[in-house]
Amino acid sequence: MSHEEDHRSNRVGWLRAAVLGANDGIVSTASLIIGVTAANATQHNILLAGIAGLVAGAMSMAAGEYVSVSSQLDTIKADLALEKRSLEEDYEDEIDELAQIYENRGLDSIMARQVAEKLMEHDALGAHARDEIGLSDSNGANPIQAAMFSAATFTIGAALPLLVAWLVPLPMLIAMVAGSSLLFLASLGAIAARAGGASMSIGAIRVTFWGALAMALTAMVGQFFGIVT
Repeated sequence: MSHEEDHRSNRVGWLRAAVLGANDGIVSTASLIIGVTAANATQHNILLAGIAGLVAGAMSMAAGEYVSVSSQLDTIKADLALEKRSLEEDYEDEIDELAQIYENRGLDSIMARQVAEKLMEHDALGAHARDEIGLSDSNGANPIQAAMFSAATFTIGAALPLLVAWLVPLPMLIAMVAGSSLLFLASLGAIAARAGGASMSIGAIRVTFWGALAMALTAMVGQFFGIVT
């Protein structure tokens, strides 16, 4: 009977992007709404600021993710080109290099050499990419997909406090946006932690703390400028 563990590390990439996008959407938009409200703005202007923040934030997330993933892929391509050239120029040295890696991981020298030779016979560049450079299939993210995913999760997160600000009357706006946003953040942190196999309570507390801090600081800034003006 075979035994298979349910590993969670394969979820790290998409989970990080989803949590980051939604968390930024909630925190930035809720903080913006609270800050503008504390500055004694009208509800129309508050909603306008929130919508502008949603659009700007989603585009910023998309652009940032696109540039980040594209830069990562450029580095990977450069590393692979360098490794391919090394294999063409000095194949034997590359076998020795790979064998040394396996020997450092615990194989004896003869076995390490045999493993290196067999793997390089099958896929020399792939073996070096995986074991020397540390690349894997998960490194091949698509920049456009990453950008769209980040923008979408940010938009979903930002829409939550914006919807609350649209529905509640102005005197209750700060309390309701802050309370609902902290609830959204706690839920997001718990779900993300559960998907990653970590403690749900720690995940919820961690995300909620930083969200509450951002909202409090923005409210102070908004109140200060509201008094000044």
